Amino acid sequence: MTRIRRTATAAAALAFTAAATAVLGFAGPASAHVTVNPKEATQGGYARVAFRVPNESDTASTTKLEVVLPENAPVGSVSTMPVPGWTVATEKRKVDPPIEVHGSQLTEAVSKITWTATGDAGVKPGQFQEFPVSMGPLPKVDSMVFKTLQTYSDGNISRWIDEQAPGGEEPESPAPVLTLTAAAAPGGSAAPASATAVAAPDDDDDDEDGNGLAVGLGVAGLVAGLAGLVLGGLAFTRTRREPVAKS
Repeated sequence: MTRIRRTATAAAALAFTAAATAVLGFAGPASAHVTVNPKEATQGGYARVAFRVPNESDTASTTKLEVVLPENAPVGSVSTMPVPGWTVATEKRKVDPPIEVHGSQLTEAVSKITWTATGDAGVKPGQFQEFPVSMGPLPKVDSMVFKTLQTYSDGNISRWIDEQAPGGEEPESPAPVLTLTAAAAPGGSAAPASATAVAAPDDDDDDEDGNGLAVGLGVAGLVAGLAGLVLGGLAFTRTRREPVAKS
């Protein structure tokens, strides 16, 4: 009986551990991935974003980060913020049609940004590093997908290049995604106000019709009242003039 109880207890403990792992996500560092923060920006504007890079290795450091800008969404101006202990290099490509930035037509756009650690500046196990970038004007697309390569000191490379299908589950190695929203229309509520102004005359016409009907009924009632008073007065005068019959 004691052995049976011990077996049941051990089985229950294993089941609880498995459930906790599934629910809480205790699956090791593989759940962390490179992201872009913030995750949203406005089309046509400039944005300061940071590529957040967690280190997933228990023994090696992250020593290089390569971020590829999407070909279908070129950006005219891209600048990086210095990261202590890291060097940065950019690559460009030809774009057609040209990109307009502050009235100038640009025929080239940044296609790739590479950060490389110097000395002992790599991202250590259990740490993360952010790599800030300013870019704009942002294209008029729904999102920008930045395929990214993360290189470790032991030679391993994590390829964050998978794109998520619309409505699908997150892929195993998702690429960082920046969602772009449309800029607010100038004037904000000008269109609804204009629509209200156009509809206003109809309301006024209805009010005028209603007021006219009410006034007409009031006049008719007044005339009828006056007529009643006149007839009543005549009847009273006639009664006073007629002699009273003697009995």
